[in-house]
Amino acid sequence: MKAPGEILTVNGRGFTVLRLLGRGKGGYSYLVSDGTGKYVIKQIHHEPCDYYSFGNKLEAELRDHETLLRVGVPMPRLIDFDPSNERILKEYVEGATVAERIGAGQFDPKWLARLREISAKLRQNGLNIDYYPTNFVPRGEELYYIDYECNGYMEEWDLEHWGLKFWTDGR
Repeated sequence: MKAPGEILTVNGRGFTVLRLLGRGKGGYSYLVSDGTGKYVIKQIHHEPCDYYSFGNKLEAELRDHETLLRVGVPMPRLIDFDPSNERILKEYVEGATVAERIGAGQFDPKWLARLREISAKLRQNGLNIDYYPTNFVPRGEELYYIDYECNGYMEEWDLEHWGLKFWTDGR
């Protein structure tokens, strides 16, 4: 794990770590700055995960990003990737995650309506995403999926059967 003030590079370009945004099964996401803007660097990790098996995590992230882009899922823009350091540089979607907002009692039903639209599009394309609310940031009228992970559709892992239980009881 990197500490604030440390420098991470992506293809030789330096970024100062501002803070850890989160840790997932595939990597650590850091809010970083190059002195002119804020970005996210996802550092792939190789920590074991009992319930998920991976091949090449970086290749999977990039492949999933392209898949979700084709489907039209709102996501942060992919800016660059660095295979030798196993890092992805992407746009920073500023704002609190849906999980943080739910925790603060600020749930907005329009987020759920937008999520259902995204879910329907994914299902039509035979896909699921990780519907956990830490993976979504509302900004304006849009709901951004800030992860790039997607998987083949399985009913038990879709929005209705898995994802909704983490969003709100007031569905």
